[in-house]
Amino acid sequence: MTTLHRRALLAATLAMPALRPALAQATWPSRPVTLVNPWPAGGSSDTMTRLFAQRFTQAFGQNFVVENRAGASGTIGHSYVAQQRPDGYVLLSATNSTYAIAPHLISPLPYDNRTAFTGISLMARTAQAVCVHPSVPVTTIQEFLAYIRARPGEINFSSAGIGATSHLATELLMAAAGLDMVHVPYRGGAPSAQAVLAGETKMSFIDAITALPHRQAGTLKMLAVSTAARTPLAQDVPTLQEAGVAGFESSTDMALMAPANLPAPIVARLAEAVHAAVNDPAFRQQIIAQGADPVGGTPAEFATYAVRESEKWGNLIRTRNIRMPG
Repeated sequence: MTTLHRRALLAATLAMPALRPALAQATWPSRPVTLVNPWPAGGSSDTMTRLFAQRFTQAFGQNFVVENRAGASGTIGHSYVAQQRPDGYVLLSATNSTYAIAPHLISPLPYDNRTAFTGISLMARTAQAVCVHPSVPVTTIQEFLAYIRARPGEINFSSAGIGATSHLATELLMAAAGLDMVHVPYRGGAPSAQAVLAGETKMSFIDAITALPHRQAGTLKMLAVSTAARTPLAQDVPTLQEAGVAGFESSTDMALMAPANLPAPIVARLAEAVHAAVNDPAFRQQIIAQGADPVGGTPAEFATYAVRESEKWGNLIRTRNIRMPG
């Protein structure tokens, strides 16, 4: 071997470690990907996560496996993802109750919410409905607001827990409409909804897809939805804005995230996959059938949204003096 050959071989050998990351990005995914859902199995966020996992499996030709790591308002799952390598093989299906609300309620967090994650794209937005027990003598949202105002501190409401979107939506409504109700937190959306059905509480914000069958059965009244537009599943139910609560908007917003410093080529491919999914008519219909609206968007758009969402809920939490127990 000549000196020239030896130098070329040495140069190639030294270059190999630098080439490995680029090669890994180019061949990603070459094995199954874990999509962490930081909420219990069986809920609406779990259903939505599994729909997107199926879509990603089809798009990338590798299995996207949903793993539930629930607890502590979603922060257990977020903490797990924050500790993983940014190689695209562990991703996070996150809701705004954790990435926008929890940092204002839980201190200290086991991660730095500002720097621990790569935001990729919004995926879906779920409307919540103002639901009341049939014993409440109202038929419209305007009548309900008047009913509450006439009984300050007498009517209770349930939520999925302190800091959950169902809790914060009610606090936002009370602040905007001048109401005073008593909070009864439960451990999850299902027991919170069951509390209204059983008459333990009089009112709750419940995911529209969950509320609709009970409305049809006459076991609860669905008076208004929390989003800016009416839900396709119940076009006859007005929004709170239409009912006169100016500027009211609240929803459960699901986003695709990853550990910090996920390589830009992988970020782009994932954002493109979300964009393709939410613009596919058949897949859109699957999302809508679950009571959600397909969203999508670029990483830059998600970053702007996340800051705005965090400021909105942070201001409400401070104004209403909302605190976690203990």
